[in-house]
Amino acid sequence: MSERYDVIVIGAGHNGLTAAALLAKKGRRVLVVEARPLVGGLAAGEEFHPGYRHTGLLHDTSRVRPWVVEALDLVRHGLARRAPADLLVPQAAGSGLVLSSSGLSGSGAASGAGTTAYSAADSNDLSPSDRDGLARFSGFLTRIAPALRRFLDRSPPDLVETGARDLLQLGLAGLALRRLGKRDMMEVLRIVTMPVADWLGEWFDSDLLQAALAGPAVYCTYSGPRSPGSNANLVLSAVAADRPVVGGPQGLVTALERAARALGVEIRCGAAVERILLESGGPEGHRVSGIEISGGEQIATRAIAASCDPKQLFLDLLPPAALAKNFESDLLNFRSRGTAAKIHLALCAYPQFSSRPGQVFEHVRTGENLDQLERAFDAIKYRRVSVRPVLDIRFPTVSTPGLAPDGHHVASILVNFAPFELDGGWTNEARGALYRSVIDVLDGYAPGIEELVVGHEILSPADLATRYRLTQGHLFHGEHALDQLLIRPVPRCARYATPLAGLFLCGSGSHPGGGLTCAPGALAARVIA
Repeated sequence: MSERYDVIVIGAGHNGLTAAALLAKKGRRVLVVEARPLVGGLAAGEEFHPGYRHTGLLHDTSRVRPWVVEALDLVRHGLARRAPADLLVPQAAGSGLVLSSSGLSGSGAASGAGTTAYSAADSNDLSPSDRDGLARFSGFLTRIAPALRRFLDRSPPDLVETGARDLLQLGLAGLALRRLGKRDMMEVLRIVTMPVADWLGEWFDSDLLQAALAGPAVYCTYSGPRSPGSNANLVLSAVAADRPVVGGPQGLVTALERAARALGVEIRCGAAVERILLESGGPEGHRVSGIEISGGEQIATRAIAASCDPKQLFLDLLPPAALAKNFESDLLNFRSRGTAAKIHLALCAYPQFSSRPGQVFEHVRTGENLDQLERAFDAIKYRRVSVRPVLDIRFPTVSTPGLAPDGHHVASILVNFAPFELDGGWTNEARGALYRSVIDVLDGYAPGIEELVVGHEILSPADLATRYRLTQGHLFHGEHALDQLLIRPVPRCARYATPLAGLFLCGSGSHPGGGLTCAPGALAARVIA
């Protein structure tokens, strides 16, 4: 074997870089190995058409944890936060809705914890009752945020072998809820299992407003707005929100890479892990001893932190005999059905939305009512793509014009309700049909947009699975459902450690889940250190 490291991190995505930097800060000698030729994983910006770049597959950087930013001094390494962009929810016939949101930071951009406060950019967009409802809705989220962040920003208790520390942690979480007061505490317990449609219907009359707010509850999930438990995703995403990162996902990755290298982390790209090497650990079983990367090189280590998809880790990189049968069965039952595709458009000009002609928006979200979202979800249950998919669109060139030639723009589109298990498979014809459906939806809101397209990239769930080594193309490494939020991915790994000594999880497949938060990497680093 070649030289020995204290820790090897598999994957140079945002969680892998976070874990590596924090472990190096603790004095560990750390190596990060990345299969792709560049760092960043799902958050890496890439050129998809000559002269046009996107800033990463995922969009929302508002949930990057302020305490991680502070711990790694990411501001010194170039990270900055900015005011959230207004959100346009267009209508085919009507003026649509423009929502403003603010990440309410508790103690500054670097260290404060925030939540999201919503308001209508134009008071005429909403009725007086809905404007009042939006203010009360935002106030409620602000009140409950500290208690729920205790769940999101701490390692989950060990529910398999509960000790005194775990019981204390459960008690503290319960105490945080109790301090909300009886009314808010009971409301939190009531709403987390609800369909998001039911909860939003209690607050608002406007179909357009309900559809706009419901988006984060169902994006990248196997659920529609009327699915039980879908409301938990909305609540948890809202209470963790702060201000977005300047430069989007790529801006986050750039700062993390600089911080990691400054702390002495070594990063090797184009180094795909072929297998994890094990040695006998005595009566307690096997323990890790190193990795073998493409080309046959073996690298020794005392610990491995895997930010990759947990199914890829356990089923592809370990010998079958290393896993107990019941563990493997639990892992196979961890659901990771990909339901989102990604399309990038290179545009010669910014499209004109008929709802707000002449105005430019960085963030656009389609869906005029909850029925449209529900019908779009219905299609994937029958292994079909919705003929009217729900789109979450970012125009990163509005704030970062250098991503395209002067006057040109990039549209980064998350296409929701496109199943990995498509009837007939993801053929070129199927990809073309997906692109056609997206253009048809866009043309209904921005007539003539197809004439502005000078190039495009289509990434079906199957393409995402291949390019990024994602099981079934799932962008969160596993579904965000109530039964897969607290225990992630399986009970034996809920606290990042695995049944194999020295092997840990630190990616989106572990607590508190996917998205651009850096929390799994940071929390895992605490356990490993």
